[in-house]
Amino acid sequence: MIRQQKEALIMLGCPEIPVQQALALYAADRFNDDGWDLTIAGNGAVLNLLRVSDPKKVYIRKMMDLEKCIDELSAKERAPDLCMVCIHNDAGLSYAASIRYLFEGRFIALVFGRDAEALAAEIDFPCDPVVDVAVHNPGKLRRKLDEVMKWAA
Repeated sequence: MIRQQKEALIMLGCPEIPVQQALALYAADRFNDDGWDLTIAGNGAVLNLLRVSDPKKVYIRKMMDLEKCIDELSAKERAPDLCMVCIHNDAGLSYAASIRYLFEGRFIALVFGRDAEALAAEIDFPCDPVVDVAVHNPGKLRRKLDEVMKWAA
């Protein structure tokens, strides 16, 4: 079977930083507009927040547990064309590093939160970094993501 549609994967961390959910919904909208087949992976808390935010599945059509997603990447059962990983703490950075080595396509590290610059300085794997000290206001980080993804008007 030949895959026609490009696949994207957004991997979310713990939902303690508000900009993460806003950017996930925004990116989902943009990926959908561009015709991507999008899946969002995360823990139960972040997935529940997204279900409440998008009850009719207008933006987020497919969601899955983060650990199951990592298992599928490891077993080569899932091979998206693009992976975007949200990083706002050391655990997120460790997850991103592990995922990078399970994944061969384009990899975007979306780094945010009060320690964004320090976390970004620790990235030692190939990726397109998108970095901003954003906690409550996603505007600047969204503009940077637009540039990296060529979504800017």
